[in-house]
Amino acid sequence: MLAEDVVYRLRSIYPEGYFHINKDPFYLLISTVLSQRTRDDVTIPTTQKLFNVFGTAQEMAAAGTDEIEGLIKNVGFYRVKARRIIDISNIILNDHGGVVPDSIEELVKLPGVGRKTANCVLGYGFEKDVIAVDTHVHRISNRMGLVNTSEPDETEKALEKVILKKDWKDINGLMVLFGQNICRPVGPRCEECIMDDICAKIL
Repeated sequence: MLAEDVVYRLRSIYPEGYFHINKDPFYLLISTVLSQRTRDDVTIPTTQKLFNVFGTAQEMAAAGTDEIEGLIKNVGFYRVKARRIIDISNIILNDHGGVVPDSIEELVKLPGVGRKTANCVLGYGFEKDVIAVDTHVHRISNRMGLVNTSEPDETEKALEKVILKKDWKDINGLMVLFGQNICRPVGPRCEECIMDDICAKIL
């Protein structure tokens, strides 16, 4: 089966998976909000910088918008995201007892949180069997011919049909690493790719 072969090969390249990720649900939630329309090499140090100053939901809820903006100004739409971070922190404190909810229904109610962000939190933070579809997963799974979809939500549902459930929560991290290093948006390194013999190469 193509999907099983793809997952097997990805695990052979990245046996530790997305090993450097912080698995605290609140950290993941804020980091993924910051990552929207922002490169990973900007998101990661910006998240660390923010949490070095405001390490909890309580601290972020009490922070001034200008303080958050100053710490995250390297990410795209930083002013909008600063307000969302404060709003999210307040909602978690006031409506969820300071604990990040572990259901997609509650997570997507938070400002700026869609299915991708919610599933990242559920998969990495709570180790639930979900597929988080970001730009890497959407691009690679279509490029390789695993699915034929136009929107990330469609890709999520299509991948659920072809990938074994035990691999759902890991596919995002594996494809992020693969997309950063080999299957890049522009100039994919097909000549170095171990998927070359099975990839549909829909560029």
